[in-house]
Amino acid sequence: MDLFDIKPGDNVAVIWDNVTTAESNSKLVQDIRTVTGSSTHVAMENIERLQISAHKKSSFDIVLSSVVPGSASQHTFDTFAEIARILKPGGRFYFKEPVCISGDNGRLKTASQLISLLKLAGFTEVCEIEKEPLTAEQLSSMNQAIGFPGGNLIKLAVKAEKPNFEIGSSSQLSLSFVKKINPAPERPQLDPNTAKAWTLSATDMNDDDVDLIDSDELLDENDLKKPDPASLRIMSCGDNKKKKRACKNCTCGLAEELGGKELKDVKTFQVKSACGSCYLGDAFRCASCPYMGMPAFKPGEQILLSNKTLSDA
Repeated sequence: MDLFDIKPGDNVAVIWDNVTTAESNSKLVQDIRTVTGSSTHVAMENIERLQISAHKKSSFDIVLSSVVPGSASQHTFDTFAEIARILKPGGRFYFKEPVCISGDNGRLKTASQLISLLKLAGFTEVCEIEKEPLTAEQLSSMNQAIGFPGGNLIKLAVKAEKPNFEIGSSSQLSLSFVKKINPAPERPQLDPNTAKAWTLSATDMNDDDVDLIDSDELLDENDLKKPDPASLRIMSCGDNKKKKRACKNCTCGLAEELGGKELKDVKTFQVKSACGSCYLGDAFRCASCPYMGMPAFKPGEQILLSNKTLSDA
């Protein structure tokens, strides 16, 4: 048992084939139980029924296959995958198998092919323990067992380990990130007095030391007074002239009056001012004032507005 590194408390599975005898298998199980103790579990399973067995996942520490004399098992990929399933993380797998020394005969694997198949099944730390040459009697028995005539055979003993983790398991990774210290580019220093002069925060609004200018203080008394109507110059045609003449672009109605014509779209309409500032000009008129755009006029002066102007207003 020293070859397989079996220790007390290990659960062991022994896989056998139809070529080996019951006596050799029983002796192997007894030797294992002598080392592991009566409280452990030692199971025996035929290699042809391994994939339909009811063994639970990760239930064995060690799996032995075809290690008794005379065995001639050929392990497939599915067999390796099932053994990897029932092994515990970090468990060990020992087996022997006849392989070709060289070449590819289509039926038996070479040593490199066998190791590659183990790695594909999920095993790590795969290594060859022993290459056992066969005597003429053993070769004849082996050829008869596997149905392969030829002398290009050896028996290879291999050890493989299952990774020390389960498929689908997770682990916390401790990552250390080195902070890159990049010196910040130096910014030009401003004069503190200059920066303070152009900075105004919300707290400065309640600061007694900060002088704030009221916008109403920028207007004096004359700016708030309404202009005197008498001082307004009315744009009327013919002022200070003996004979009135209409301007070229007359809008006050003098041209129609002098011509003796009454336009259909022009009528006299006395508009009642709502704000009382219509005569002062556009600066004092409402947004909907009908006089918007017209010059200032004297209070009570007759102004001619067209129907179009009235409808727009």
